Amino acid sequence: MLVQGRTVTAEDLRLIRRLLATHPAWHRTRLSRHLCEFWNWRAPSGRPKDMACRSLLLKLEARGLLTLPARQRPPVNAFRNRAIGAMPHETTPVHGPLPALTPLRVEPVGDPDAAALVRCLLARYHYRGYPGQVGESLPYLVAARDGRPLACLLFGAAAWRLAARDAYIGWDGAARRQHLAGVTNNLRFLVLPWVTVPHLASHVLGRVARRIAADWVRRYGHRVVLLETFVDPRFRGTCYRAANWVYVGQTQGRSRNDRAHQLHVPPKAVYLAPLTPRFRELLRGG
Repeated sequence: MLVQGRTVTAEDLRLIRRLLATHPAWHRTRLSRHLCEFWNWRAPSGRPKDMACRSLLLKLEARGLLTLPARQRPPVNAFRNRAIGAMPHETTPVHGPLPALTPLRVEPVGDPDAAALVRCLLARYHYRGYPGQVGESLPYLVAARDGRPLACLLFGAAAWRLAARDAYIGWDGAARRQHLAGVTNNLRFLVLPWVTVPHLASHVLGRVARRIAADWVRRYGHRVVLLETFVDPRFRGTCYRAANWVYVGQTQGRSRNDRAHQLHVPPKAVYLAPLTPRFRELLRGG
């Protein structure tokens, strides 16, 4: 069976059960790290896919295939299970033409204070809040030339299976499994509610698209060549179209957390932004 992008065999299940039986003192982190080493399961950067392995174990437990040791501490990425701390930020209204604010500072977030500010802004002002993150992710903070925050974005793991995107690329299952790391999802995009600047959103999307491939290499050691996002039906996606993102269809109205295919959500518009004319060749392994 396919779990967390990895084929899990009967022998894999026997291995995990044997490790649980022979090492009862192992905690979940110790188990996932051992499995990553044993399977040589690594990200393109060479780092063990520890968080993905822990998600795989949790999904196997949810299917009743094994029983994991009790948690020793709350999950590190459970942002939705705790309040995100407030960070001081400027809320003075910003109006007027875009040139009055440029050149904008569009930078990936690295230091802890900036990362905490992005979490705070998304949690407080984005209608979907701040998502818990597993695996590779890259937040951006956008500021005017005087340093005032204007917007923030968050990129993270691409959807595992997405019919409209996969058809646009020309992916089969094997190519998708091998090259999914070349796609990243724009999980959140927020222009702060006190900012009213025509063309700001599309300008920001264009700036990010021109630099994110290099930023991803610096952060994770591999390149992304395609951006994806889902636009809720309550919105028109105007800024994505203005930034030359391509509408390719709709989702099938399921949540990524709906393992039993019983949870129906409104279909969302799917937009893609190729970062190189060779994106199909690179994502198909050509």
